[in-house]
Amino acid sequence: MGRRGKKKGRPVSGWVVLDKPVGMGSTEAVSKIKWLFQAEKAGHAGTLDPLASGMLPIALGEATKTVPYVQDGAKIYRFTVAWGQERSTDDLEGPVTKSSDLRPAEVEVKALLPKYTGVIMQTPPQFSAIKIAGERAYDLAREGETVDIPAREIEIGRLDVIEHHADHTVFEVECGKGTYVRSLARDMGRDLGCFGHISDLRRVEVEPFTSEDFVTIAELEAARFGAQGEDKPEPADDADAIDVPVDFSAIDALLVDTSAALDCLPQIAISDDAATKIRLGNPVIIRGRDAPVEAEEACATARGKLVAIGAIEQGMFKPKRVFAG
Repeated sequence: MGRRGKKKGRPVSGWVVLDKPVGMGSTEAVSKIKWLFQAEKAGHAGTLDPLASGMLPIALGEATKTVPYVQDGAKIYRFTVAWGQERSTDDLEGPVTKSSDLRPAEVEVKALLPKYTGVIMQTPPQFSAIKIAGERAYDLAREGETVDIPAREIEIGRLDVIEHHADHTVFEVECGKGTYVRSLARDMGRDLGCFGHISDLRRVEVEPFTSEDFVTIAELEAARFGAQGEDKPEPADDADAIDVPVDFSAIDALLVDTSAALDCLPQIAISDDAATKIRLGNPVIIRGRDAPVEAEEACATARGKLVAIGAIEQGMFKPKRVFAG
């Protein structure tokens, strides 16, 4: 019988609310953060294109169990649409496919906003991660294929004009899961008859995180390596390679607690004895005058630490997902 391999990395848990720079892919960002923290496990809550900057929430350790709650949260983007050209990728990366000498007036742009607010149907870009017959749309697009991507329902909470100029407009949008901002630029350009594409895109919020939670790669490197500065070691080819420093306290202090992702759920405070039972997979009776009797999902904590996510049925908490103490 083969021996199980030793886990690589530390059992560190929490959220890194990264201010991702332009040019870095989401997978590359996760690998970098995992290496900086020497974490056993890491994942992100929603891809951000390399040409986009801003909020990329990265979960470490036990926080990876809460990723779906962040993915489902509302997002806010600040973006610029350049008028006059449509591109194959709907951003600056692809070649121009359509062009126009027309430029919209601010009043025309604002008159269009109600059409793109509320629950609407949207067709994702050709260059997207949508799967078509088992293959990613962007892989097919790179091979020169034009694929038929079905429109799908999305929700736009608000869409505002921030600045308008002769050849471009700056917008801010609050939207739900699955929204493609590049598609907004493409579709608005077509409706205005002048075409358009994204020339700048920044994600400024992913619920429940805000810009106050932002941390940069430079800040994380400074916390990890201190005065080494530019002499810091570079990641090995294996992102899991261990290079254990003496003290992780400075970089760990930049983590947001795992439980922050679950602010959307009812919070139930339990005793240490109840926490022990729950971590063994057992249900417990919820006590307290304000405790809910029924809830499809709730979050149980002991001494402020996350214990489990579960359902409350007839005053009893039944764990579904347990977190290490």
